[in-house]
Amino acid sequence: MNILKDKEEIQEEDEELEINGYKKDDVLLKTHENTNQDLCGEIEKLDIGFVKLKLVTTHDMIADSMGLIHGGFIFSAADFAAMAAVNERNVVLVASECQFLSPVKFGDIVNFTAKVRHKEGRKRNVHVIGNVLEIKVFEGEFKTVVTERHVLKLKLNGENDDEE
Repeated sequence: MNILKDKEEIQEEDEELEINGYKKDDVLLKTHENTNQDLCGEIEKLDIGFVKLKLVTTHDMIADSMGLIHGGFIFSAADFAAMAAVNERNVVLVASECQFLSPVKFGDIVNFTAKVRHKEGRKRNVHVIGNVLEIKVFEGEFKTVVTERHVLKLKLNGENDDEE
C-alpha cells in the first residue's frame, strides 16, 4: 500500500510540474529572467549550452514607412539568446561580431539558435544564427564572461574600496 501511495504522490508531483510549464528534465532559465520577451524574443527550447528563440516582429519595432524592423531589436534577440545559452546567473556580454545579412520586415518571425561553442574559465563564446523561414538574416559571435557577483555590484578599476 505504501508503494502505491508513493507512486501516486510522484505522479501528482510530475503532473504539477507539467501543469506549471515544466517537465522533470527541463533546464530552467537562471539569467536575464526579467527580459521583456515581447521585445527580445520568446525562448522555445532551453538546453545546456543551447537555445531556440522566436522573435515575432511587432508594430513597435518598425523603423520606417516601409515596415523595416530596426536592427537593434534583431541584435537584442540574438543577445538574449546568447545569454540564455550560457545560462549562468551573472553572465555579461563583453564583445560581439555580427552580420545583418538580410532585412527583416513587420510581420516576420525570426527564429534564433544559439550554441555555446567555446568555454574557457569564465569566458564563453556563443554562436547565434537568425532565420526568417529558410533565409539567414543574422549571424553573430558573442563573447561573454561569467562574473562572481552581479556586474553592478563589482568593484571596477579606479573605484575606492571604501565606496559601496
